[in-house]
Amino acid sequence: MSRNAVFLIRTADRKGLVARITGFFASRDLNILECRQYTDILEKTYFMRIAVELPPELTRAELEAEFSELAKELTLIYSVHYSGEVQNVAVMVSKTSHCLYDLLTNSEENLLGGGRVTLVIGNHPDLEEVAEKFRVPYYCCPLTESGDKEQEAKVMELIDRHRIDLVVLARYMRILSDDFIRRYPARIINIHHAFLPAFMGGNPYQRAWERGVKMIGATAHYATADLDEGPIIEQDVERITHESLPEELRQRGRDIERRVLTRAVRAHLEHRVIISGQRTIVFSH
Repeated sequence: MSRNAVFLIRTADRKGLVARITGFFASRDLNILECRQYTDILEKTYFMRIAVELPPELTRAELEAEFSELAKELTLIYSVHYSGEVQNVAVMVSKTSHCLYDLLTNSEENLLGGGRVTLVIGNHPDLEEVAEKFRVPYYCCPLTESGDKEQEAKVMELIDRHRIDLVVLARYMRILSDDFIRRYPARIINIHHAFLPAFMGGNPYQRAWERGVKMIGATAHYATADLDEGPIIEQDVERITHESLPEELRQRGRDIERRVLTRAVRAHLEHRVIISGQRTIVFSH
């Protein structure tokens, strides 16, 4: 089985970058399997995702040590990822199941791009049976009289003990503390309906129907200390009409939410996302 490495690269745009970077791999007789690039002409920033095939005799330490020299010379901000490394995903839930079902189904069918859901954490016991159907451990960490800090401490202990690479908030109806989010930078993905901020809080579809909205959707983004303002990974929308009742809006909204969240998770696990400030560069398959 071949070993592959994926490099995600960001740097100031200038002439000769493609030649220097691809030349590095070519000079070491490494086969380039894929090379995608994008230049932000407004911010003059260059982005690249390049996948290479590694020969058996080349170690990761050797590759990374040699590439780091090029990175210093060209001032590259980069990360490197390897095939065959299964990434552990934790899903945090409350009482709503549609996003959890979609993630678990895709995980079971190996459709999460190298990731597997290995842990489900809920602040209510309602979805334990869902996790059991997929033979995934479920831990209930309810809010205690001591408050959010004690509950979050239990959650973080579980995440660390299970060696979780990515945390997914699948309609988890609690606001995470800044300390929690800072502990896992660019490793927490959240989903919300695209009415924000117009219809924040409970029962947004009823209020959207009352206002006669003509489009509904969902947004998946990285969680940051600024609530619901993290870099956006994936979005989708559907047009609706005055004939759509609140329950239909709710069901169609759930369908969009689960699709958008799973696509965002897959993009992250396939190492197709580069964060640049408040934006993301998401390379296609």
